[in-house]
Amino acid sequence: MTRSPASGTTAVAVLATVTVALTGCSAATGGGSSGSGSGEIVVAGTYPIESLDPNGAVGGGTGTQLAAKAIYSRLVRPRADGTLEGDLATAWKPDTTASTWTFTLRQGAKFSDGKDVTADAVVASFKRLLEIKGTNAANFTGDTMTAASPNEVVLKTAKPDAAVPYKLAVFYVLPASVTGADTAFFQHPVGSGPFKVEKFDSAGTLTLVPNAGYYGGAPKAKRVTVRKMPELAARLTALRTGEADLVWGIPDDQLPQLESDTNLKIQTVPSTAVFTMWFNSSAPALRNAAVRRALWQAVDFNTIIKRLYPKTGTPADAPVSPVTLGYAPQTPVKYDPAAAKAALSAAGFDFSTKLRLQFANAEFRQFNQAVVSDLQKIGVKVDLLEKEQAVFTKDLLALNWDINFQQLSNPTFDAANTLGRLYTCAAKRNGYCNPKLDKLLADAGATPDKNERVRLYGEASKIIWGDAVGMYPMAVKFAYAWNHRVSGVTPDPNGLPDFSHMQVSGS
Repeated sequence: MTRSPASGTTAVAVLATVTVALTGCSAATGGGSSGSGSGEIVVAGTYPIESLDPNGAVGGGTGTQLAAKAIYSRLVRPRADGTLEGDLATAWKPDTTASTWTFTLRQGAKFSDGKDVTADAVVASFKRLLEIKGTNAANFTGDTMTAASPNEVVLKTAKPDAAVPYKLAVFYVLPASVTGADTAFFQHPVGSGPFKVEKFDSAGTLTLVPNAGYYGGAPKAKRVTVRKMPELAARLTALRTGEADLVWGIPDDQLPQLESDTNLKIQTVPSTAVFTMWFNSSAPALRNAAVRRALWQAVDFNTIIKRLYPKTGTPADAPVSPVTLGYAPQTPVKYDPAAAKAALSAAGFDFSTKLRLQFANAEFRQFNQAVVSDLQKIGVKVDLLEKEQAVFTKDLLALNWDINFQQLSNPTFDAANTLGRLYTCAAKRNGYCNPKLDKLLADAGATPDKNERVRLYGEASKIIWGDAVGMYPMAVKFAYAWNHRVSGVTPDPNGLPDFSHMQVSGS
């Protein structure tokens, strides 16, 4: 694909900045303020930590979920391979219809203030999630939870739901006293996870220290500091100088140079993330599926991926990634700009319309610039809007956009959390509504037969793909890099590494 002047200039500027930063600091490699004797691990965070409320309105944000894994506990949690293990729950089982789930709670688990984690706290946290309409609440519409005994909770679903344990992988347990927004609590939260919050400031820096009362044993790192570093050059410079110990989401063109640095360890892993570009099907210009399909056909995603993501990107062939339960490959959309323009004309598309493409985070700027360039080549006008995360999230939910770009991960590893939660008529997340799709998603969520669930999600994906509810350009791999003095790093498929097993050599 030929680069547009805008995207080409930006790409050169970014690469030049990174190259200067890396070569200019090479003499200081392994140094920096996080010296090997401190026992502190410094993480260069890509995404802002908007809140420490994991069950709140922005609880699904990547930064918030990263913090939540360290501070709080869940009933169950996914391993790096997507299978589930107990956290606060030691066992769970459904009834014969998968409508009633019983969870047996771990004995002796405590919050960081020394108080016991009780069944009442689990129930109160679940009720709060629903009452404040947290990000994950749509997974439990009409569901109820009660305490059957001091060490058992029972979740009753409004309809059979085989995905309940997976959905609970993003539900965190708080003290029973936490109600409503309670902003004061989340400045200095109490959790039952491996770490406690030492400091959380307005700049987005989160400092964690071990929770001595954690049921799994206190982490060995003396401190973990997560610093917001949205700019690529800053993250990589901090890594090379030793000011940061762990970075991920590394662009392909920077991997060879990092791999040659003997002070660093590099690992790339398949992820649950897919580049997802929803169309706002409620917008007048985009109500016609033929228009949406033509816009998809007008973008040469294969060439864009080869140029920008040769190591960490693969052309997607489904709305969810291959590591997600419910993945079913679809027929790829063939790039054909001439056919796309003809299809738009035949569908009555008004070429004077200016579409709004919104995204957040500078790392995705060049990709979206390339998309805009291809659309402009066939006469489609696009305003590219790079927004701060909070504004992006607000506008996303308000449907204040025409095309919305997200690197959409799935921390539950189950399509119920993405397809089942985001594509129903009731969800109102992308302006698309199809009763036939709703039924398929409901049936897929209800059956306990895993093979049947995959089949039904495949049928649902066929509709989503064929109607071009969005464009699904790329399945993502995450590249991690960390300082050799840090051990216990397990790259996570969701970009949410677990700090609890990490430690600094010699500390």
